[in-house]
Amino acid sequence: MVRFSQTLDDRQMKNREKPVEQLKDNHHYYSHEERQPHVVQMPRDDRMYAQPPRPSYPEKPAYPRRDNFQIPQQREEIEEVIYERPVIERESVKPDLSKPELKFPSGQNIQFGVEYSPNSKPPVIGKNHTIRSNSIIYNDVVIGDNFRTGHNVVIRENTNIGDDVLIGTNTVIEGDVIIGNDVSIQSNVYIPTNSVIEDNVFIGPCACFTNDKYPVRINYELQGPKVRRGASIGGNTTFLSNVEIGEGSIVAAGAIVIHSVPPFYLAIGTPARIKPLPDHLKVPNRF
Repeated sequence: MVRFSQTLDDRQMKNREKPVEQLKDNHHYYSHEERQPHVVQMPRDDRMYAQPPRPSYPEKPAYPRRDNFQIPQQREEIEEVIYERPVIERESVKPDLSKPELKFPSGQNIQFGVEYSPNSKPPVIGKNHTIRSNSIIYNDVVIGDNFRTGHNVVIRENTNIGDDVLIGTNTVIEGDVIIGNDVSIQSNVYIPTNSVIEDNVFIGPCACFTNDKYPVRINYELQGPKVRRGASIGGNTTFLSNVEIGEGSIVAAGAIVIHSVPPFYLAIGTPARIKPLPDHLKVPNRF
């Protein structure tokens, strides 16, 4: 009978024939005592654990310090090249002070540094006013008591403002404007020349008034809108020149007013449509 491989029984029979010492050397057999790990018993009072000795490594060679290195000098020195303008170019950069002062034709109405006329007077402002930073008030302006502004407000000459008026930030009021008492004008409002705003009027933010019917086309007498007593104007509204907003009327936000609004009516839409004002809205503004 021919066997192609040794079975487990055959290996066990051969192991029995080998002596015990040879089996230990071949790591095929270990006694029960040798299988247990070697434990070093330390005394109970000694709390310092034994540490194995540290291996000794060969000392590293002492490398030379960086100070000992010397940078080899370059054989050829590179000269720095600085660009210099030619003499003709340098002379052309200098300002020519011999030229006459720039002047525009008188018909174009362009001037540098406009000065006030000798008859102009500084602005007059009443009691208890609050004017915030970067606001500019021109000469020949008269303002009443309890006046308040936001930042960056511009009020130009020949403007008359009553008592208890609020003008919001970035609002521009051109010259020759009349504003009554108890008026609240919010931020970013533009009021052009020859506009009239009566008492107890509210103007929302970003409202834009115009005073030129045909801009830069034909000569037209500038006529701004007239906002009558107790009117209320919403934000982002636009008004054509020479329109009249009647007493107690309301202009809805975003409306474009191209025609006059009768008293106690509502203007809404683009262009604005005129509708009767509901009875519960026929009350004065409350600030």
